[in-house]
Amino acid sequence: MNEKAGTTGSAGMEEAAGMEDGTTMGAAEAAVIMQEAGQRARQQLRVSHRGTFTIWGLGLLVGYGGLWLGVRGQQPFHGMPPAAFAVAALLSTAAVMSGVAEARADSGVGGLSAIRQRIGFLSVLAGLAAMFTLEGALAHAGASRAVTGVFEASAPILVAGLFYFITSAVQLDWPVLGLGAWLLVVAAAGGFAGPIGVWAVDALAAGLAYLLVAAIEPWVRPA
Repeated sequence: MNEKAGTTGSAGMEEAAGMEDGTTMGAAEAAVIMQEAGQRARQQLRVSHRGTFTIWGLGLLVGYGGLWLGVRGQQPFHGMPPAAFAVAALLSTAAVMSGVAEARADSGVGGLSAIRQRIGFLSVLAGLAAMFTLEGALAHAGASRAVTGVFEASAPILVAGLFYFITSAVQLDWPVLGLGAWLLVVAAAGGFAGPIGVWAVDALAAGLAYLLVAAIEPWVRPA
């Protein structure tokens, strides 16, 4: 009787251990499946910047390139019509605003994500407003047309670079982080080409950078 009870108890313990192992394996497999499904969902829902970067890369090449053609024969430099500068500012502003919209779609539209994106949007507007105000202050202080010409070309690139650098650093989006850092370099160094050459330098250095990031983004975008 005791032998039978012992055999029954041993079988019960083995069965319980098997059930426990099966439950553990099932939970582990479920966790792996959920992790893979979550990763696939993030990859499918992540917004691609490829189209936007292509458009604005071409826009900078054409827009800034056209402005360079418009001023390259000026001796001495006397600047461009206000309408031409408005076109340049519109190009850079639209590029940044499209980046704001994509960042919002990338991180969500509700809760804390929405608050972050509103702050980002307002910071860009504040930066652009400060840019135009500072240009007016430079002119009021007696800055030459050469100085304000360099500022007109470089300041929009600087604002765009700061936006991409900060937002991509938070999201660890390395291609956009690299683009932002490069735009900062272009904005800082391009002015040494002078009030005429700066437009050509910015057109090539910034426009081609946008196109390069658009080309490599599908392969290096974060998971």
